[in-house]
Amino acid sequence: MQELSRRQQQVLQLAVRHYVDTMEPVGSKTLVRRFSLPASPATVRSAMGVLEQRGLLTQPHTSAGRIPSQQGYRTYVDRLLPAPGAAALQLQRELAGLSLQWAALDDLLLQLARRLADLTGLLSLITPPQRRQRHLQALRLVASGERLLVFLVEGTAATASLNLRLPHRAEAELPALEQWLADQLAGGGIDWGNLPSQLSSSGAVLRQGLESHRRVLPAGGDSAVAMGLAGLLGQPEFSDTASLRPLVELVEDAPLQVLQQGGIWIGAEHPHEALHRCAVVQADYRSGDGGVGQVALVGPMRMAYATARAAVRSVAQVLERLLG
Repeated sequence: MQELSRRQQQVLQLAVRHYVDTMEPVGSKTLVRRFSLPASPATVRSAMGVLEQRGLLTQPHTSAGRIPSQQGYRTYVDRLLPAPGAAALQLQRELAGLSLQWAALDDLLLQLARRLADLTGLLSLITPPQRRQRHLQALRLVASGERLLVFLVEGTAATASLNLRLPHRAEAELPALEQWLADQLAGGGIDWGNLPSQLSSSGAVLRQGLESHRRVLPAGGDSAVAMGLAGLLGQPEFSDTASLRPLVELVEDAPLQVLQQGGIWIGAEHPHEALHRCAVVQADYRSGDGGVGQVALVGPMRMAYATARAAVRSVAQVLERLLG
């Protein structure tokens, strides 16, 4: 796309702002009058015509004003987004003193999701941190009678233990097996195909125990705290109940499908059809044990993107601080 002139950028930015505030198409005279533009309506009308030719503004009805298109919102978000407003800054101040001492994680996520929804009038989603892939860093083997106790270190804050049946006369293998495993982990992972034959008895039991541990390991982050659906349903864009049903079903039955990899998704950019009339603004956060969670706001494409982005980033930052 060719570079927009300063006037065209200003007109697009103000057209988005007007539509977010009023949900009404806007004409050149209204832009000049409302925002006290130092330009004539004819000059603004010319800029709006260029923006429409480039697909950034669209005319919903003949003789009506213009509204932003999906592409217009994308250009606005990528290149023209203003600084966040007072509401987002107030949220930052509120979160600065937040502590995890008084609440469990679920309570904390619920409070933050509710605050996000109240602030923005949008649907908020927060997932707990999910360790997408635990990497075994170290282990210790301890014989206890007929049992083998295995202590696993899977991260800075993730440990686990196994209690396995120790094969007859396999206790003597344990020091050598532990050293072999340490060498394997130092090389990046355990290659059981290289297990020395003299360690096969204890090694087979340990391998089976580790594989079972991975299969039953809770995934974490397989759900999301959602707040503000009622506020979303009150948005004029969602007055059509039939078209809204897929979105409600998605949020209730599979909220994780709303979340993609960071950033802002506008309209049909989102892979799920139920969100093609929406925008999703989200940010990732990381916990101290390497888990990754997400904070998101879902609303119509006509949303205050600067406030929404600042808000999800503020919540993500406070979660990293509290869970780091």
